[in-house]
Formats: sequence, structure tokens, C-alpha cells
Amino acid sequence: MRFDIVTLFPELFAPFLSSGITRRAFESGLVDVQLTNPRDFAAGNYRRVDDRPFGGGPGMVMMAEPLTQSLTNIQSQRTDVAPVLLFSPAGQPLNHAMVQRWSDSQGAILICGRYEGLDQRFVDAYVTEQISLGDFVLSGGEIAAMALLDAVARLQPGVLNASDSHQQDSFNPVLDGLLDCPHYTRPEQWAGRSVPEVLLSGHHVQIERWRREQRLALTLRLRPELIDQARREGRLSGADEAFLATPH
Repeated sequence: MRFDIVTLFPELFAPFLSSGITRRAFESGLVDVQLTNPRDFAAGNYRRVDDRPFGGGPGMVMMAEPLTQSLTNIQSQRTDVAPVLLFSPAGQPLNHAMVQRWSDSQGAILICGRYEGLDQRFVDAYVTEQISLGDFVLSGGEIAAMALLDAVARLQPGVLNASDSHQQDSFNPVLDGLLDCPHYTRPEQWAGRSVPEVLLSGHHVQIERWRREQRLALTLRLRPELIDQARREGRLSGADEAFLATPH
């Protein structure tokens, strides 16, 4: 798959693409990432990419033409008709299902906005989908683009040390969309706190039931809407419902 990133700050991506376990996906080309700077397609000696907003107001707005030229250049290099994504507060919140969809795709063109945003005419003409990380505002779309790339990369075969470890992540359908359970490692005693005895028992059936109940309790306390969703989708067993019905 190929992801083209349109950004005024391509240098921000260098450490991201060469660090951590997901670098395997990027260095091998399994997830091909190409960077395009709209300033390279701007006119004039100053390569201007932004201007004051019509109607007044604070800040600057990214101009449509450099973005369009960037997009045209990218599309001339790709063999597919790639969707154009914009990271924006107006977008749909990024979740596991969306990440899985992009992980199974051929990639996309990611637009990283800056300043007060993009000229709306570019958005109307070219953007096919908008994505948000949540109800807050970043200085630009680069961090959001990295979040999507990281989430997609770790789902690719061979990227993680254990090929199925991502299936035990929070929100994964294998866990019925619940939060993951707590995890413990050595030593058994730390700062007066002990590892739960069941995890030391070697009784795998009991361990798996404990982990399931921990996921249920944690999700009910912190993200109860995920429990409601699991119920609607028929993902909870009778034992799950009995556990949720008791105080804990």
C-alpha cells in the first residue's frame, strides 16, 4: 500500500518512519510513505502557500492552488485512484474499524492542514473523507497522519514480533470490542503490591476467565458505551452478563 502525505513540514516524519517496531513496515516498503511539500508547487519567489482569510479574522488559510498542484503531481505517480483524506475537527473520530479498513486498502493521500485550515474550495473539490483524532485541535495534521500510519502499520503481517499480538489489543473484534485487561510482569512483589494469584496458578482456563472479567469490569467502568455496543452485536455470553450484573 502507498500513503502520500501532503505536508508543509515533511521533516517531522523522518524520526517517526525510522523509529520503533513499525519502522519495519516503512523501511521494507510494506507501507510505502511518500512526502510532498505544497511549497514546492507554490508560485513566486517566496513560495507562498497561505494568505489572509476573506472576511477578516485571525490567522492564515492554506491556498488551494499549491495543494491542487501537489495533488495532481501525486496522482500522476500513482496507478490507482486514491482517496483523499483530510485531518480535521469536522471529521469522523478515528477508531479501530476505520484503521482496519485502511489497513486492508491500497492506501490514500493524506492532507495535513496548518494555520486556520484549508481554502474550502479545495476541500469541496478533492477531499473524499475527513478524519479527527478527537474533540481537540492540533497545530497541524501531521500528528494525526502519524497516528493513522502507526495504527495501520502495526496491523501488517510480520511487523509485530508476535503476529497475532494486535488481536489482543483494546477495541479489537477478537476481544469483542472491549478494553484490554491489566498486565503484569516480574517481580511478583513490587512496592508492596502483588501480582494477582490467578496469573501465577498455571490454570489457563481460570486465567482466561479472569482476563475476560477484567476486560468487562474495566470497560463497564471507563467506557460503558462499548458494553452497550457489544450487547447490541450479541458478543456477550450468559457468563459475561451474569458477571456484569454482580457488584465488583
